[in-house]
Amino acid sequence: MTDTAIPPADGTMLSLARDMTREAFWRGTFPELSIRERLKGTFRIQSLRNEPAMLAAERMKLEGYFQERDEELVDLTGRLSRAVERCVALNIPPVFMFLFDEAWAAFYRQHQLIAMFLGSDYQVMPDFWVWHVDPRAGQAGWRPHRDKGRRALAADGSPLSLTMWVPLSEASPLNGCMYILPANRDPVYGTADEGALQVDYQSIRALPGQPGDFFIWNQAVLHWGAQSSPFAEKPRMSMALEFQRGDIAPFNTPLLGTMPLLSFENRLRLVAKQILQYAHMYPLPREMQALAEQVLA
Repeated sequence: MTDTAIPPADGTMLSLARDMTREAFWRGTFPELSIRERLKGTFRIQSLRNEPAMLAAERMKLEGYFQERDEELVDLTGRLSRAVERCVALNIPPVFMFLFDEAWAAFYRQHQLIAMFLGSDYQVMPDFWVWHVDPRAGQAGWRPHRDKGRRALAADGSPLSLTMWVPLSEASPLNGCMYILPANRDPVYGTADEGALQVDYQSIRALPGQPGDFFIWNQAVLHWGAQSSPFAEKPRMSMALEFQRGDIAPFNTPLLGTMPLLSFENRLRLVAKQILQYAHMYPLPREMQALAEQVLA
């Protein structure tokens, strides 16, 4: 990769953007995280327990989402939340956390649960993000939306694709936790009129969470990140990754496999793809946009 595609910019930011294409920069700046190490050898997948799995299936069928807990995530999310804070201090978009094994491991832990809904040959989609919602800056999460809409539902209403959302810090109504309109309370859910929102405000559900929790929803449900309050004590940090069935056409390309162990270069390209494809949702400094374009060129 060359530096010639990066336009003239502030010297500090330009120097940072150049460094961000080098694996050594990331290993040196975030020594507590790993690249192509943690996912090898003793990496463990969360076992599927019958009663919670049955409840998750019932909730998905009726409400389009469910919440679960995995204590192993407490360590992973603790490492990542501290790294996100360092990203913010260095003016690095937090989505770059997907260069590290710990981000992928948090999702791969739930392999059996994802496979229960999407089949054992499910595919990881090239769609992910990391948020740092700062109440001091008056920030909010993404506006109300459906990730894929009704095209993400099979004829019987079962999901063709899923989003898994993981809080890296406490997520509360004050610092911008997720909100959702359960499928069974949404009169236009799964219909051709899904864009004409009809919301019964009493049916809206807040989804507060702690490190160790995770949320999975189908990609037709309406959801959003809340506006933070200036009275919140800490930012809301979180991340999400998307999955789809392996026996249908890709919702986005390239599909990545079931639990891929990606090279640093491929992870960097994927992060660059996120920066460009979500620019309408999360605009970033022009130096970061230029870096993304350079990486993908």
